[in-house]
Amino acid sequence: MAHEFILTERHNAVAVITLNRPEKLNALSFGLMRELDEALTTYEADEAIKAVILTGAGERAFSAGADIHEMAGLSSEELAQRQAFRSAATWHIATFPKPLIGAINGLAYGGAALLSSTLDLRIGCERTQFRFLAASYGRVNSTWSLPLLVGLPKAKELLYTGRVVTVAEAERIGLLNQIVEASRLLETAIEIGQSIAKNDARMVQGIKRLLHEEIGMGWRDRYATEEDARATWLAAGHPREGFREFLNRRPSSS
Repeated sequence: MAHEFILTERHNAVAVITLNRPEKLNALSFGLMRELDEALTTYEADEAIKAVILTGAGERAFSAGADIHEMAGLSSEELAQRQAFRSAATWHIATFPKPLIGAINGLAYGGAALLSSTLDLRIGCERTQFRFLAASYGRVNSTWSLPLLVGLPKAKELLYTGRVVTVAEAERIGLLNQIVEASRLLETAIEIGQSIAKNDARMVQGIKRLLHEEIGMGWRDRYATEEDARATWLAAGHPREGFREFLNRRPSSS
């Protein structure tokens, strides 16, 4: 399917989606969000795809956030309709069943900071910056996602102030999993995706589901939830199957 605002490609079992409005710093227009939502729906149904990477076109931005110029030109009714879709698309991203990896190639401000905080893993480079800007323009977001990454006190600081989070701080507080050189950013994200893809997809996706469903539960309840999954919808096969390669190795000669 041809797209106007995103690019898609495949690297074996790993899909890459590139936000492709570099002249607008990859601002999240409603058209872009719709194409992103459609692409994720396609990859969700494609059993050959085991992980998906999101990144931005150009060298300046992952995304500058919502397209304010587009929003300003809408009537209140149009804005409400599109905001309802944006909310649904954001939840789709947050609950996407397969691992989502962000290759955060530049600034991620406002709505893009929120988008980044819903991904499973985030890889940054020397150009990466975050700003959670909602309070600065009379809105609210990320209260449900950011504390899970950086803890409540730091989330309060970033959401209250809207200040820049540098790449070094982002890694230190858990907003980034790792930092690599910009020239290796996408390559590294693909390598991580391919490493995930080598594992049992049902179990990887089951782990993600459990981690998300257990948010807010007590420790004992989390244990019970995993035990129930192991006995039912996430039941494993016989060890002969899971450890086939190991069991087939020839004993080393002494």
